Amino acid sequence: MVAERALRAFWPLWTVLAVALAPLIAGWQDRLPVEIFWGWAVIAVLGAAVALGWGLWRFRWPSRAAAIDRLDRSLPGRPVSALLDAQATGRGDIGSEALWAAHLKRMRARSDHAAPARPDLRLAARDPFGLRYIALLFLVVALLFGSVWRVGSVVGMTPGGGGALAEGPVWEGWIEPPAHTGLPSLYLADQPPGPLAVPENSRITVRLYGEIGALTLSETVSGRTEDLPAASDASQSFIVTRDGRIAISGPGGAAWDVTVTPDAAPEIAVAGPLETEGLGQMTLPFRASDDHGVVSGTARIALDVEAVERRHGLATEWQAREPIVVDLPMPYSGARDEVEEVLAGDFSQHPFANLPVRITLQATDAAEQTGESGPYPTTLPGRRFFQPLARAVAEQRRDLLWSKQNAARVRDVLRAVSHRPEGLFRDRSTYLRLRVALRRLDTAAGAPGGLSDAAQAEIAQALWDLAVQLEDGTLADARERLRRAQERLAEAMREGATPDEIAELMDELRAATDDYLRMLAENAEPGESGLDQPQTGQNEGMQVTQDELQALMDRIQELMEEGRMAEAAELMEQLNRMMENLRVTQGEGGGGPQTPGQRSMQDLQDTLRGQQDLSDEAFRDLQDRFNGRQPGQRGQSPGRQPGAGQPGDNGPPQDGQPQPGQQGGDGQGDMRGSLADRQQALRDELERQRGALPRLDGESADRARGALDRAEGAMDEAERALRSDDLAGAIDRQAEAMEALREGVRELGRALAENGEPQPGQGEARGGTGAETGPGRRDPLGRDMGSNGRMGTEDSLLGDGDVARRAEELLDEIRRRAGERERPQSERDYLERLLDLF
Repeated sequence: MVAERALRAFWPLWTVLAVALAPLIAGWQDRLPVEIFWGWAVIAVLGAAVALGWGLWRFRWPSRAAAIDRLDRSLPGRPVSALLDAQATGRGDIGSEALWAAHLKRMRARSDHAAPARPDLRLAARDPFGLRYIALLFLVVALLFGSVWRVGSVVGMTPGGGGALAEGPVWEGWIEPPAHTGLPSLYLADQPPGPLAVPENSRITVRLYGEIGALTLSETVSGRTEDLPAASDASQSFIVTRDGRIAISGPGGAAWDVTVTPDAAPEIAVAGPLETEGLGQMTLPFRASDDHGVVSGTARIALDVEAVERRHGLATEWQAREPIVVDLPMPYSGARDEVEEVLAGDFSQHPFANLPVRITLQATDAAEQTGESGPYPTTLPGRRFFQPLARAVAEQRRDLLWSKQNAARVRDVLRAVSHRPEGLFRDRSTYLRLRVALRRLDTAAGAPGGLSDAAQAEIAQALWDLAVQLEDGTLADARERLRRAQERLAEAMREGATPDEIAELMDELRAATDDYLRMLAENAEPGESGLDQPQTGQNEGMQVTQDELQALMDRIQELMEEGRMAEAAELMEQLNRMMENLRVTQGEGGGGPQTPGQRSMQDLQDTLRGQQDLSDEAFRDLQDRFNGRQPGQRGQSPGRQPGAGQPGDNGPPQDGQPQPGQQGGDGQGDMRGSLADRQQALRDELERQRGALPRLDGESADRARGALDRAEGAMDEAERALRSDDLAGAIDRQAEAMEALREGVRELGRALAENGEPQPGQGEARGGTGAETGPGRRDPLGRDMGSNGRMGTEDSLLGDGDVARRAEELLDEIRRRAGERERPQSERDYLERLLDLF
């Protein structure tokens, strides 16, 4: 009870003392002005006095009666009170007295074995804000980072020196290294006199106590020449900048010969050769080090003009450009005294791409010292173009960025390239984009003041987009895409592509092959299922599977990476012949009536073909306008009349229908009206098909409807452009309509598959008329068909092993690869997304 009452009465006093002692233990009195210290001391004394008076007023020493009552209330039945009670009734009655004696005996037994009452030391009700815990936290932190002995320095701040004067003059000091070194502070009195190594720019603080002049300080390490304090000043502080001597003269003095440990400048160097990945991404490993850690770094990429081969467009005086400056990657955590990282970037679109440069790396430490590597000469990686026309456009873009004086030359070269576009531009939109870029270049170059920086950058970006489109292609079907991939790979063989470029092109070839096989599967002939290569003679009926095609492409890639281009070219020719003769057959069936979904797919494909024909007709009219001919005068064969069986026509003219040239104006306006009417008819047909779509559920069905909405809107804009004689704008809108139609067909096919409805060309057996199914049968991609007749395989993709163990192994492998810093950032981002998902 004494502990409870003392704690409840004096906890404010303990709290005030803890708050008052914490700054003294931390040494605040050595840094704060004397006035602030004494103000703090007065407040602390007053607070302690108030808390002591409040505690004395509240504290009461517990009496014996209160102690007995506390013990009695802690026992069941309150036996102590029962023992002190007297029998009130039944005295003289033998039975009643015997019962009372038994009761007292039971209560005495309870009191004899009574345990002491537990004290209640909880103060939450009296300190709801937890002030005592805050004060305790301050005191613990001060003890961790300070010293109890620092409280003794308060004595020296009292008038007359207090006990210090009686004991004699004393001193104390501290050495505080710069924060970026991470080194601890040193107590100067603990350092033995003599040699002393101190980090550069360390701060030394010395305090002298006792009679003024009894102790003096002299030093030659700060290099101070102005505003020097008196040697007997009680408090002195200075920065160590050079070697020298520190001496405290007087009773108990000491001297040290200080040697400054300089902060070394960081070092950085290239750690390996520059490598090119993918479509021009570069990676350059580097290594940096510093005695106290590297803070940041930059890479400076400057053009090496002297190493440039000055010919063609590079023969003119170059347009000076600022070097490329990028930040170097640094580790997010851990020590930075030794850093090994990889600089990765894509500078394919920069004017320095594919030109000789010098790369200089620079590192900075916390002291703002810098270190540089020697210039690293190399060719800045950029995207390589294998398609001849794309390569020509990219080269002219480079010449335009090299110097504005090349504007006329670039314009003439590109005009010469596009003079006869027939057979050169496979996609008509690329030709139009080139003509638009040429018009912009011609206009900008002829403006007052010549080609501006903004116009130069805009035209360069347009040429880059055109070169990428020519290289990658926007092909209408899988066959053309496959042929383009084969041509690019053959060109890469002749040009000696790098392994990364070979891998990129092989991936494109594989993707194009898959699309081509899907196209063949959709248009398969009735018969035995499988990939068929019809030949004559001994190869009659020869079959090839998807796995065999993939193995052949893997072998081609392996030979190319080994440099055996002749053998790779021979296998490539064999693959080309195989793909030319390839056809896919399926089991008979599917001859029954079409489902609503199949009819919708067929109607949308017909609309897409009609839109393509109409766009081709509009493009030919635009070409005629550029060539000075009237629409409809394009090299027609004798006896052939416009509108008779040409692609995209609505059939032969009927009696009474108006014909071009019969309405009294020029034929050009009638031609525009005819194209616009056909565009309106296509839009109306698409609107009808949208209304006839089957009711399908799922995200694919929603995306299909959205794509058809966009296609109808683009058709409507194309119609308005045709009626206003804006052929270029109409072609752009028609291209948007075709793209939206293709997306709608794809999403509708997925929606049909998700809803369990067969798609056109799947050869679904109906009513028992389909082909037989069973083991040994193959689907159009060469995979075994299950015994139930479904496409694919019934075997487990994970084999017969432990699925959980296999999944754990895969996750461990993904984590390992995600932690490898040398991998490209894009790959590591992908692996981290996989880990987030699973």
